[in-house]
Amino acid sequence: MTQPLPDLTQQLLDAARKAGADTADAIAVDGTSVSINVRAGALEQAERSEGIDIGLRVFVGQRQACVSSSDTKSGTLVQMAERAVAMAKEAPDDPHAGLADPSQLTNDTDSSALDLFDPSDEPDPAALQYDATRAEAAALRNPEISQVQSASAGYGHRRIHLAATNGFSAGYNRTDRGLSCVAISGTGTGMERDYDYDSRVYQSDLRDADEIGTVAAARAAERVGAKKPKTGAFPVLFDERVASTLIGSLLQATNGTMIARGSSWLRDGIGEQLLPSGLSLVEDPHRVRVSGSRLFDAEGLATTRRTIVDNGMLTGWTLDLATARKLDMQSTANASRGTSAPPQPSLTNVALTQGIQSRDDLIAQMGTGLLVTSMIGSTINPNTGDYSRGAAGFWVENGEITYAVNECTVAGNLRDMLMTIIPANDARLHLSRVVPSLLVEGLTLAGD
Repeated sequence: MTQPLPDLTQQLLDAARKAGADTADAIAVDGTSVSINVRAGALEQAERSEGIDIGLRVFVGQRQACVSSSDTKSGTLVQMAERAVAMAKEAPDDPHAGLADPSQLTNDTDSSALDLFDPSDEPDPAALQYDATRAEAAALRNPEISQVQSASAGYGHRRIHLAATNGFSAGYNRTDRGLSCVAISGTGTGMERDYDYDSRVYQSDLRDADEIGTVAAARAAERVGAKKPKTGAFPVLFDERVASTLIGSLLQATNGTMIARGSSWLRDGIGEQLLPSGLSLVEDPHRVRVSGSRLFDAEGLATTRRTIVDNGMLTGWTLDLATARKLDMQSTANASRGTSAPPQPSLTNVALTQGIQSRDDLIAQMGTGLLVTSMIGSTINPNTGDYSRGAAGFWVENGEITYAVNECTVAGNLRDMLMTIIPANDARLHLSRVVPSLLVEGLTLAGD
């Protein structure tokens, strides 16, 4: 019988102390996942995985080491602890490493209020296959669709527990349910593809399979006859599906790891204006039924709502304990970790201020330019913010979509780009990153 995760992490801590560790923390993750893929109305692939992964981090003075395993036998726990302590003794001193002081730890560890766990039964594989088959069939009802590349349905359930010798011990459950469909229009060299998907904590919140297949097909059909756009400087409208990647580039530059290394184009940016006045970027880790939510971070600190960009101005960095100590600042309770490495700063849920105009309004406003609906590859210079990405979407002339576009590159500098953004009002509120479509002025397009 599987041991309770709190017992398992406590055994790891006890073994670490016995092996000679001064302090330690442990994580245990017990997960189940099921994935079903269908093709041409038949089951193509079915996967199911179950297992426990454990991780132990030990400190010997200011030296640390991490080990992990999927074997939870008592003998293995002892060996893990002994190996970790031996590794730590050989590691270099890190003056910034260490657990949280007990006074920093949160007492609010009951995550049930966040509603991150769907108590309904795990879906039967046949039910997942049925949903994926329905999505595929809906896509194929569109006469412009030549084939469906993939239709997939999946379910996951994870139980996570964290414990440390400073007295912290807490855990939570998470579930997720997903459904996706990728449709292809045209034939031969004229093939174009597009997709639709949904992912939710609760199965009852998941969009209908017919809708997902229908939308994927419509999007692929719109791409028939795609060609390269003009080369030059034009406004670019990042569709809501990809706009979060642009904001993600900003957020990556505020990560404490990059700031501490001096390798971010925002390393001296606190107090500077990054977005137009009136726009704010807020992290809220306590949103209900949102996959990124959490009451505490991986170091036991209480998470809180914070404004990263306030009325256009950058207010601070995203920090865990180690990066905060390096920068002589306080942690923002953003530590995240897996079983095999120390914590790193990581964001939870973020939302950008939405605008008052629709995406169609912005298309009309942009005149002539590019609507980007998908992106591939990424070349972003972390030190300068120079930005270049492959893109596909639709060409806009005189405020109207005229033809589909592929094989082009969008380039600019993030600092300049972010200062010109105009948000639409179409962000999906259930996502962990709530970012609407964004119109950006004066980017360079490389096409024909």
